[in-house]
Amino acid sequence: MSIINIVGLDPSLRNWGIAKGTFNTVTGQVLIPFVDVIQPVLPTGKQVRQNSKDLEAAQQLYAGVYPYLKDAQAVFVEVPIGSQSARAMCGYGLCVGILGGLRASGFPFFEVTPTEVKLIAAGSKTATKSEMIAWATTAHPEACWPTYKQHGQSVVSEAKAEHMADAAAAIYAGLASNPFKQTLPFIRAA
Repeated sequence: MSIINIVGLDPSLRNWGIAKGTFNTVTGQVLIPFVDVIQPVLPTGKQVRQNSKDLEAAQQLYAGVYPYLKDAQAVFVEVPIGSQSARAMCGYGLCVGILGGLRASGFPFFEVTPTEVKLIAAGSKTATKSEMIAWATTAHPEACWPTYKQHGQSVVSEAKAEHMADAAAAIYAGLASNPFKQTLPFIRAA
């Protein structure tokens, strides 16, 4: 068989996107039937320190991502590149720390940049969330995209789907990368 299990991740402190599927190494076909977003549920109230909330979020994210990686033969991650504010930088640091913990736990992954993700999916470095979602839902109608009813029609929930779309695009950016292409002969198919 020439099928390998693949996972794409779009790390974020509040909305960690996941795409899971298979890659046929002979035909190049990618199937992504499963997408998800992990949203930590944090304690509220003035008595809870921010660092305690951050630690709880990190723990929930790690525990949420871990099961998806167990049977993956290739994992592709859109690694965050920084932020504009001190609070956003905290989220960046926590995400990178979680990724480091996953690597240290025996889950290697291929790193891709946000620019590579946008270029591979929408053909533009400045692709919008809507463009990324449109690409992902068109490329993978088999995925379990989150929807809601509006005027009797099913509409994709952009709030959740944007992270799932980026995770799906991370797979494509990773598959196109030289590090993956060089490693592919050593990956055992399922």
